[in-house]
Amino acid sequence: MTVSVEALAAESAESTGRTAGRSAGRTNGRPRVGHIQFLNCLPLYWGLVTSGALLDVELTKDTPDRLSDALVRGELDLGPISLVEYLRHADELLLLPDLAVGSDGPVRSVNLVSQLPLDRLDGARVALGSTSRTSVLLAQMLLEDRVGVHPSYFTCPPDLAAMMLEASAAVLIGDAALRATHSAPARGLHVHDLGTAWREWSGLPMVFAVWAVRRDFALAHPAIVKEVHGAFVHSRDLSVQRVDEVAAAAARWESFDAVTLAAYFRRLDFSLGQRQQAGLREFAARARARGAVPADLEMAFAEV
Repeated sequence: MTVSVEALAAESAESTGRTAGRSAGRTNGRPRVGHIQFLNCLPLYWGLVTSGALLDVELTKDTPDRLSDALVRGELDLGPISLVEYLRHADELLLLPDLAVGSDGPVRSVNLVSQLPLDRLDGARVALGSTSRTSVLLAQMLLEDRVGVHPSYFTCPPDLAAMMLEASAAVLIGDAALRATHSAPARGLHVHDLGTAWREWSGLPMVFAVWAVRRDFALAHPAIVKEVHGAFVHSRDLSVQRVDEVAAAAARWESFDAVTLAAYFRRLDFSLGQRQQAGLREFAARARARGAVPADLEMAFAEV
């Protein structure tokens, strides 16, 4: 479903009082855009630097959980948001078409790391990395609904060594998870790729994060939304075409070599086509069945 500016206008009078306070803090000028400080989002931003489009936005770099909260609070105008947080606030947000972070199989940077086989985690402690929300819910779904175990969960910072001192398993995302993919097996730990697990369970791609815009901002600035969306799509396409160059640039500052990073970037799926949307809807249905997201949510796309 696509929402036009005209359709948004019909609800603007009702929403003005609700959103005025949230929008009051924004400054005049460039749109406020979030940037996830993980390697998995680098290809979506690398092209912005190359094209010069980065100069046209006010960029805020942070972890996924903090960026999600900032977008919901109205401290950002548009940007990435954890899928589960988008689903919880779909009445305030519009999806941006053809932009996401996901995988159709192994993702390598979203992991459940365990000291025990998964079927032995019933009643065990599982540490949930504090920067993750969608992946945390996915791990809980898999453990409880597919494996059939019911662990005890607690949230903590995403430090694998510290987590393993307190828990039998841990959910990690981003760069910490990517490092665990390479280092954890040598320490006798089981690494379960949650992108693979979802693909095997549902038969569909997994969407971990989407790009969204606040409805009030989309109503007030449709041309800016279209421009920023176009810049991100162009950046994504440019990075996919020049992935080896992106990986080589990143390898200068990271602990991974360029070959490893290029292989990682090629596994990621930055699109939101029909198949990815089917995976998104399936995840939403399962989350809804657990009461993790509103029962009456309605997803809608911005018109760009």
